[in-house]
Amino acid sequence: MPETGLYLMTAAFTLIGLTAVSLIALRGWRDWIALKTKELDRQREDNPPSASSRIEVADLKERIRKLEAIAAGVEL
Repeated sequence: MPETGLYLMTAAFTLIGLTAVSLIALRGWRDWIALKTKELDRQREDNPPSASSRIEVADLKERIRKLEAIAAGVEL
């Protein structure tokens, strides 16, 4: 019977340790995501999109619109 208390204490400490490690890992993940977001924002500010990339995006949007119309059965 005394072994039951040992097992419960071991399980409780394991759960506490796992929770602590998970919270630390989550904090690190959020900080890493924030860092990458800042890097991307800084890169966007330094290099604004060119006219050709805007034209390509507009062309892709037009193609998607046409494909969606075809899928919906609408005549263009």
